[in-house]
Amino acid sequence: MMKKMWAWMLLTLLTSVGQWYGHCHGCLEEERIGLLEIKALIDPNNVQWQLSDWMVNQEDIADCCGWDGIECDNTTRRVIQLSLGGARDQSLGDWVLNASLFLPFKELQSLDLKANELVGCFENQGFEVLSSKLTKLNVLDLSFNLFNDDSILSCLTGLLSLKSLDLSANRLKGSRGFNGFEVLSSRLKKLENLHLSGNQYNDSIFSSLTGFSSLKSLDLSENQLTGSTGANTFQFQPMWLRKLENLDLSFNKLNDNVLSILSGLSSLKSLDLSYNKLIGSSINGLEILSSQLRKLENLDLSYNKLNDSILSNLCGFPSLKSLNLSGNILLRSTAINGLRKLEVLGLDKLTIIGSFLLQSLGALPSLKTLSLQETNLSRTSISQGTFFNSTILEELYLDHTALPINFLQNIGPLPALKVLSVGECDLHGTLLAQGCCELKNLEQLDLSGNNLEGSLPDCLKNLSSLKLLDVSGNQFTGNFTSGPLTNIISLEFLSLSNNHFEVPISMKPFMNHSSLKFFSSDNNILVTEPTAFHNLIPKFQLVYFSLSNSSTSEALNLEIFSFLYNQYNLRFLDLSHINFSGMFPSWLLKNNTRLEQLFLSENSFVGTLQLQDHPNPHMTILDISNNNMRGQFPKHICLMFPNLVTLRMAKNGITGCIPSCLGNISSLRDLDLSSNQLSTVKLEQFTTLTFLDLSKNNLGGQLPVSVVNSTTLNYLCLSGNKFWGQITDFPSLLKKKWAALGLSNNQFSGMLPRWFVNSTQLRTLDLSKNHFKGPIPIDFCKLDGLKYLDLSENKLFGSIPSCFNPPNITHVHLSKNRLSGPLTYGFHNSSSLVTLDLRDNNFTSTIPNWFGNLSTLNVLLLRANHFDDRELGSFLQQLEWCHPSTTHCTQHSRSFQCGTQ
Repeated sequence: MMKKMWAWMLLTLLTSVGQWYGHCHGCLEEERIGLLEIKALIDPNNVQWQLSDWMVNQEDIADCCGWDGIECDNTTRRVIQLSLGGARDQSLGDWVLNASLFLPFKELQSLDLKANELVGCFENQGFEVLSSKLTKLNVLDLSFNLFNDDSILSCLTGLLSLKSLDLSANRLKGSRGFNGFEVLSSRLKKLENLHLSGNQYNDSIFSSLTGFSSLKSLDLSENQLTGSTGANTFQFQPMWLRKLENLDLSFNKLNDNVLSILSGLSSLKSLDLSYNKLIGSSINGLEILSSQLRKLENLDLSYNKLNDSILSNLCGFPSLKSLNLSGNILLRSTAINGLRKLEVLGLDKLTIIGSFLLQSLGALPSLKTLSLQETNLSRTSISQGTFFNSTILEELYLDHTALPINFLQNIGPLPALKVLSVGECDLHGTLLAQGCCELKNLEQLDLSGNNLEGSLPDCLKNLSSLKLLDVSGNQFTGNFTSGPLTNIISLEFLSLSNNHFEVPISMKPFMNHSSLKFFSSDNNILVTEPTAFHNLIPKFQLVYFSLSNSSTSEALNLEIFSFLYNQYNLRFLDLSHINFSGMFPSWLLKNNTRLEQLFLSENSFVGTLQLQDHPNPHMTILDISNNNMRGQFPKHICLMFPNLVTLRMAKNGITGCIPSCLGNISSLRDLDLSSNQLSTVKLEQFTTLTFLDLSKNNLGGQLPVSVVNSTTLNYLCLSGNKFWGQITDFPSLLKKKWAALGLSNNQFSGMLPRWFVNSTQLRTLDLSKNHFKGPIPIDFCKLDGLKYLDLSENKLFGSIPSCFNPPNITHVHLSKNRLSGPLTYGFHNSSSLVTLDLRDNNFTSTIPNWFGNLSTLNVLLLRANHFDDRELGSFLQQLEWCHPSTTHCTQHSRSFQCGTQ
């Protein structure tokens, strides 16, 4: 007996020591090594912020259980959840998976591999290798990848423990003769959740899924389902899906036939048929559906073409708690009756005439949430709505709906109301004490985008539960020093933007708002205070702070915003266009290590761009444009911000070379370094951007063909530099989508390039002030989307192609060339033309009659050509907006200038 006792005590001691060791020393070494192998494969260049703390040697983060995307069992310290969604470097291209990478994680329960450009698995190294090892894996997310049917379904059959499978947003389409789901359903007997949205399945998918006998949730939204009658493939066989509770068929092309077909799903609790082609022609179908789906609690029929006739059949759903009829055609305001358990009702974007439907809402004794956004209601009908007397209504959404002028005064009593949203409802006047101030339990109040004025009423301070207040986009005035907002310490979200408020720089009125996370006060007035207030330490830690375009009476030094020194959790900060001066606030970057978006543009900051000491993988947008920054371009910016999407440093005095490493940031899309003093760049490094503006620098060299052939770049501006060479013979890509090309004021030569002529979306083309020669190519006639064209100050000759008639072009500059000949039909269909500058060429003959049809033409410049003087004078007299006595006229308000010299 004593030996057994000692054995038990020894076992207990060893177990405790093991647990202590596991907690102190973190995850298993085998699994840590396995994770580092995964990182080396999917992020070899260390550019993915999701994996930034997956380190080899740093002791403070050696425990992989604390790494982002990893969850471990508290006792065994084995990895049970691995989240790698979007973690793979996109620049690596398609990923062929070797699933044996996950073999070390024997206790793994959830694996997330979404959005990693997976296309398939290596032969004999797919998910089938996990079947005997990962026996606890029950959640697998493979959504937003590039799988097709054959490449993925066949290798999932061994995951017998799987309960949830997500294959959404792939390339699945149900290849003819392929029975992948039939085989899968015979093996995955425990599967409860299947997500197939955003693929290309047609009606045949229904008969392929009936073998999943344990399925509780099925998502087939955003496919190509029609439910066409007579289609043999549309066989749901619901007796096999007897446990199905949630079905999402939204964003398909289903017609009314689907209603009767779904009636056999007797366990269904949630059905989403929104954004289909239901018209309500089969009333029997809805009656059958309601008689069979006795457990249905959530029904979404929004954004179809249903009419009033369906309303009378809705009462057949005795368990219905949520109903959405938004975006249909309900005109006669038929009553909604019989739904005594209904708690949520959506009636957005409807045309409701009269008050009958609104009055019928009083017969819904359980209604807690009502949405009437963007609904055409008569002002009298909504004033008669009986929901104003509800004692249980908790949420009321009326945004973008015209309301009576006295709506806010007459809204009460609604004692249970927690959310009131009346944004952009054409409300006028002042906020009075009665009305919204009487809603004592209000937690969210949205009054944005109206025309309310005056001060915020003091009674708002009585809304002690208020968490969200949005009064942006009104005409409110007042100083917050003694206003009601000082007392509402429950606030978490406060938006005051676009009013006439006086906002104290110290933020003193909000110092005790310990829950405040979001503060926006753009386009208001900043006021200074006694210096004693500048050192106050707030109780809040903001996540979002914006004061952009706030007016001040003097230039301010950002250091007086001392409360910002105590903020360490900011994700978004916008202090642009405020008239700040002083040194660049590098302390903002050092203090807020999780900052995602920083806007400091249009101020007067000076000094060099000094970055923080440690990388911030969360930063996606950095905008310091239009300041007075000087010094060299920081070479380690790529290391500090490895996941930038947008970098804007235009209109400063930054010198030196543009680091080539910027081209290695796979996430970077928008780069604006214009109007600086930069001298060196390797353009071929920037082929993955969509927007590149390097204009007005001291850059030189030739334009690489790789930039022209970039499949992503659609805005390129290199104007005002020293680029040179011929760019005529670059290959033309049929699918290239240029939006703007600015190559002016350089030293390009040769014939005009044509590699952009297939870009129907090209809006701006500026090739002026170069050394181009030759005629305007007839291929330019393909540029139907063009709005701005500048070919001036080159050496072009020949005539304007008569087929060149961009219908939406507004500004054309062809001056200071050698163009000649008569003006035939070029631009004759350009009815939006505002400016036409043909100065200093050799055009001859008469002014064409169609000039008089250009009704929007404001500026016509013809000087230094060879037009017939008499014809020109006659033409000018016909123009009702200019009647000059000579061939020169500038006196008219349309700034008309003409002449023949």
